[in-house]
Amino acid sequence: MVDARAEAAIEADERAAPAEKASAGRGAKTAKSAAATVRPWVRAIHRDIGYVAVGLTVVYAVSGLAVNHLTDWKDGDASFVSYSIERQVGALPAPTGDDAADDRAVAAAVLAKLGIREAPRETYRVGEGLLDLTFDKRTLHVETKTGRVVDEGQRARFFLRAANWLHLNRGKKAWTYAADAYAAALLFLAFSGLFTIPGRKGLFGRGSVLVGVGVALPVAYVVLSGGP
Repeated sequence: MVDARAEAAIEADERAAPAEKASAGRGAKTAKSAAATVRPWVRAIHRDIGYVAVGLTVVYAVSGLAVNHLTDWKDGDASFVSYSIERQVGALPAPTGDDAADDRAVAAAVLAKLGIREAPRETYRVGEGLLDLTFDKRTLHVETKTGRVVDEGQRARFFLRAANWLHLNRGKKAWTYAADAYAAALLFLAFSGLFTIPGRKGLFGRGSVLVGVGVALPVAYVVLSGGP
């Protein structure tokens, strides 16, 4: 009697085994099917956000390189380049005895002859026959007797000035939202990129090793350099 019951149990297990295997197979196929459905969408969104982020990536990358190497730039400023130009403006108004009026007359004549429409922030005498006109990042050193003018100042470097201005968030508050959106986009690109490729070249293969290397670099530098 016991043997008959045991045989019946074995037969029941044998009949159930193919069903369980089929169910497990269907589960695995469902998981693979879901991944195969989601991955193209992840790739498409990753691609499109990557296209949108190209312009900002160029701005931040170039600015970052410039700021990282400040000591390599002349005058230690990546945004501006210094210059000094000697100019000759000819005869200037003769003195009348009223120093303040004479300074205004000379300043007006110099600005007119040099084609400068901007008003100086300050006009002051630095010595006998010497007058300085100061602007933002620019100074005109005028010899009132000879008409010689030394134009010294800084000119903005093409692109770098604007890139650094944006990178350091010195603009209006609205740029903070743009910078935050860009940071969020970079996070999405980083994490979505982990799942764009399946198999041995993906996250659960070679990808995990490369991710580990990327995480280890800043950690190792902080540890080896003594930390912040």
